[in-house]
Amino acid sequence: MIDTRPPLGTLPDGDRSAPELEVVPVRAYGRWIATVLALTALVGLVGSLARNDNVHWDVVGDYLFAPLVFSGLTTTLWLTAAAMALGLGLGTLIAVMRLSASPVLHAVATGFVWVFRGTPLLVQIIFWGYAAALYKYVQIGIPFTHVTFFRAETNSLLTPAVAALLALGLNEAAYASEIVRAGIQSVDPGQTEAAHSLGMRPALTLRRIVLPQAMRVIIPPMGNETINMLKMTALVSVISAHDLMSNIQDVYAQNYQVIPMLVVASTWYLALVTVLGVPQAWLERRYGRGSARGGHVSPFRRLFAGASGLFPQRNDKNDKNDTSDTIKEGGR
Repeated sequence: MIDTRPPLGTLPDGDRSAPELEVVPVRAYGRWIATVLALTALVGLVGSLARNDNVHWDVVGDYLFAPLVFSGLTTTLWLTAAAMALGLGLGTLIAVMRLSASPVLHAVATGFVWVFRGTPLLVQIIFWGYAAALYKYVQIGIPFTHVTFFRAETNSLLTPAVAALLALGLNEAAYASEIVRAGIQSVDPGQTEAAHSLGMRPALTLRRIVLPQAMRVIIPPMGNETINMLKMTALVSVISAHDLMSNIQDVYAQNYQVIPMLVVASTWYLALVTVLGVPQAWLERRYGRGSARGGHVSPFRRLFAGASGLFPQRNDKNDKNDTSDTIKEGGR
């Protein structure tokens, strides 16, 4: 039997006009309801805070740009930068030690991570702040002899700022070492073997071949660690390191305006975290090129794009033309 029906997607010779198809967009009713509820809750919360007299917005305005606040911001920023530099440098060294074939180096690095990652950061800050109770003097010399090259009192050497830097930096080194180790192990071992076959030494291979490829895995979590470090500097207020939170506590201990001063601190922390998010997003795009997740869209662009696409507009004319063109192409 011969099939005389026209092929699929074609039209009879006497009918060259395309049928008019009505394209109806999918109705996302759940998304609309969730959006309305979220906006209602947000507007209600902002309005409640704006009309609340207990916030004392006049006090917030008086202290938002006070010299004492800027002094604390300076300490917070340099503590964040110095602690991250110390943590990243030492963490990279510890990561290499954990991947070493030497059982001694591996054991030392594992013990370091176990101690500093297994104890709370607040405990470590207090420990370094009161280290003079454990060792009255800090000295460097030859063990088990009386030969001493350097000696100083612990209280004069470990100031609150130095104690805070050591606590934050060493704690960060434990976490950074795991991030760096994961990044190194994500690189194909064939890359290292190929470099060694070309005569490259292990240190040069690590610096020129492995680490650049591992940055794609290392950069995103390290950006989050930097933001987290900025906020963790508030913990050093327990040893009066004169950071932002320490100065804020000194102020509300005198004027008893706890909530307004906490609003001041929160405003500055939010501003700094927002600023740090810009280079982090750029670095993620830079090292994410060529990957499926390399494209990064900012939250504001997603917000505006979502708002424009929340209630899609129907364009029946364009839809009909597209459908007609498709059917006509199939009939040729």
